[in-house]
Amino acid sequence: MTAETGNDTEDPREPITRAQVVLWDFDGPICRLFAGHSAERVARELVDWLSGRGLHGLLTEGERGAVDPHVVLRAVDRRHPGSDLLAELEERLTQEELRAVTTAMPTAYADPLIRTWKALGARLAVVTNNSPRTVQTYLESRTLLPCFAPHIYGRTQELRRLKPDPHFLNRALNAMGAAPETALMIGDTPSDFAAAREAEVPFLGYARNERKAKLLREAGATLVVESLEPVLRTVRGQA
Repeated sequence: MTAETGNDTEDPREPITRAQVVLWDFDGPICRLFAGHSAERVARELVDWLSGRGLHGLLTEGERGAVDPHVVLRAVDRRHPGSDLLAELEERLTQEELRAVTTAMPTAYADPLIRTWKALGARLAVVTNNSPRTVQTYLESRTLLPCFAPHIYGRTQELRRLKPDPHFLNRALNAMGAAPETALMIGDTPSDFAAAREAEVPFLGYARNERKAKLLREAGATLVVESLEPVLRTVRGQA
C-alpha cells in the first residue's frame, strides 16, 4: 500500500480504518466487467448501429474510433439529450453489459473485502457509470447483493450525471445519512477521483497495473494500491 503525500508520517491505513461508509466503483474495483467481452467491440457495435441508421455523421472521427462505449453514449447525449435515440442506445449498452456479466472476472480479494467490511459494520454502496441492472445481476451471481442493497447508484439516461459528476456519490451519502468525511470511495479512474474530490470524500485508488496507477497519481490521487490484499489485511486488523 502506497501513499504519496506531503506528510511522510501520514499513515496510509488511516482513511481505511476510519471509513464507516464505503462507496465502490463497480468495473475495476469489484470486477473486470469486460474481461471476456471486449468494451472496444461494444463501442464499435454502437457506432455501427448508428451508422446503420444513417447517423454516421452524428459522431466525430475520434468518437467513431472510441474504445469506451461511454464515449459514444456521451456524444449522442450532447447532440440529442433526452431523445428516443439516446434511450435506445443506452439500453443497447445495458444489454451488452448484462451479457458481459457472464464472463466478468472478480477482482482479486474484492469478495472477501466486501464481506469483511460489511461484517464489521461498514455500510456499502456502489457508485458507477454502469447500469444498476448490470451491477445487481453481477452481485447476485456472487451472492454479494445483500452487502449493498438497496444502495446501488448507476447510469440512467441523464448522462450528465455520470462521473466525474459527484451525483451518484452524493445520492449514496444522502440516502445513508452519512457525512463525506466518514466515507471512503474506491475507484480506478481519474473520473472516480474527480467525483470523490468534488463530493469531499476520501479516495482510495485501485490500479491493477502501473499504467492505471500512473493515471491516478497524475490526477492527484495520493493513496493508490495495486492489490486489494493490503486493504483486506488492514480491515481484518480491526476485528
